[in-house]
Order: sequence, then structure tokens, then C-alpha cells
Amino acid sequence: MGSIVGVLLMNAPAANITHDAPALLRERDKDVTLLVLNRPDARNSLSEAMLIALSDALADIAADKTVRAVVLAANGSAFCAGHDLKELTSRRSDADGGRGYFHHIMTKCSEMMQQILNLPQPIVAAVQGMATAAGCQLVASCDLAVASNEARFATPGVDIGLFCSTPMVELSRNVARKHAMEMLLTGDAVSAADAYRIGLINRVVGSGKERAEALVFARKIAGKSSHIVKIGKEGFYRQAEMTLADAYRYTSEVMVENLMARDAEEGLKAFIHKREPKWEDR
Repeated sequence: MGSIVGVLLMNAPAANITHDAPALLRERDKDVTLLVLNRPDARNSLSEAMLIALSDALADIAADKTVRAVVLAANGSAFCAGHDLKELTSRRSDADGGRGYFHHIMTKCSEMMQQILNLPQPIVAAVQGMATAAGCQLVASCDLAVASNEARFATPGVDIGLFCSTPMVELSRNVARKHAMEMLLTGDAVSAADAYRIGLINRVVGSGKERAEALVFARKIAGKSSHIVKIGKEGFYRQAEMTLADAYRYTSEVMVENLMARDAEEGLKAFIHKREPKWEDR
């Protein structure tokens, strides 16, 4: 692992990050890309600049076939505090009371979250602190999530008169309805242990170990055929929105196309002959 990536694997203290530092850091560990939210002084809130940085990075990664998996982490004590409420409130003085800007930000955020789901490569969140509102949505949007035992998750908008309607989209698609409604209606924070219990995250690890564990996930995925993983990720989210009969019709066709892939042929031969497969990602 390169020395720069090694540094990023540890949570950088806020005091060491200047105000003119990039909002988002991006590094490579072989065929895994590490994205790090880098505004700890603002609790890594999803300001317009952060949304643009994330969207641009995801677009680049989607087009880069050398990237096989992604880890999304954050510097500082909080993973992500959601939307930048100071930035939103400052637009109340606009001629339309901020309506146009609010629409712009919500649309931009929703598009970015969908970029995560539509990304060909799986993305693993590494959560070290609070993930609230759209920050909780960000975790829920990722394919997998690892959290420190000190991490907390909440959709507390109801406490300040701003119901977490867009975070609700991914939250309600990750956990059972009554768990989602409890978080949305009470605003109460959920511990990492409870987030694991209700299915919001995959692993709970000791403090400071979340990035390393997320990289274990990412490297394991990177060892598979990227072509087959792409087929599987796309199919997973598409079938989840279908009726049972439609899901079976769709996934049956996906299986047929999958069987025709070169890597499926190679994988089956390797299994039969008890050897390691040699992926060509096609």
C-alpha cells in the first residue's frame, strides 16, 4: 500500500486540515479507490461544493475500468452531518425565499445518491462517527457499510421542522418499515450495534479500524470479475423494485446473459477443474 493511502487509512485530525484543502480526497490502493470526505470543521456536511466533488469523482470512477471497488470514508469526528444547513439558510434572502436554490440542492443530492447506486463498482462506507440526515442517507446508499462501535446514525430532521424525506428513500429500502419510521419520527440516534441489528450496516469494528475493514471488503470484491460484479449489482437494485413475477422474469434473462459471458465460462471451468479462475472482465 502506498504511503499516502496509508496515511488516509487513519482518521486525520481536524487541526491538520486547512480551510483551502480539497473537500474530497481521492487515493488509490491498487484497484480500489478511496474517497475521503475532508471538511471535518463542518462535520463533512453535504455542501454544494461537497456534492459537486462527490458527483465528479463518481462519474470519473464509473468510467475507469481499472477501479474494481470503492471505499467512502471521512476525516474528523463525524462521518457526515447531512446538508449544510447554514448554506441553505443563507439563501432565505433570495428573491424567491430560497425555493430555487433548495430545489437545486435537493436535486443535486438525489442525483449523486443515485450515482452511487448506478456505479458499476461496489462502494463500501467506512463510518467513524455521526451519520445524520443526508449523511445517514449516504451510508444507506452505499452497497456495504462498516462502522466503528462509536458510530451513530440518525434522521433527526423532525426535531428542527425539516422531516428527512429524501434520506427516507434509502433508509426505507435498507431496513424494515417500523425501524425506519422510528428513526424518522423520533429523530433518535441509533448505535452502531443497533444499526447492525436492523440491517443498516454490515460490520461493527473497534474504533479506528473501520477503514481497514472496509478495505478488506473492497479488496475481496476486487478479486472477482468486475464484469460479473457489475451485472450482479445492477440486477440487485433493479429486481428489488419489481413484483415477484417480474423479478423472476428479469433475473432469468440476466442469468442467461451472464452464462454467455466469457468470465462465467472461465469460472465454471475453473470450478470443475479445481483451479483459480483467470478473469478477463468480459
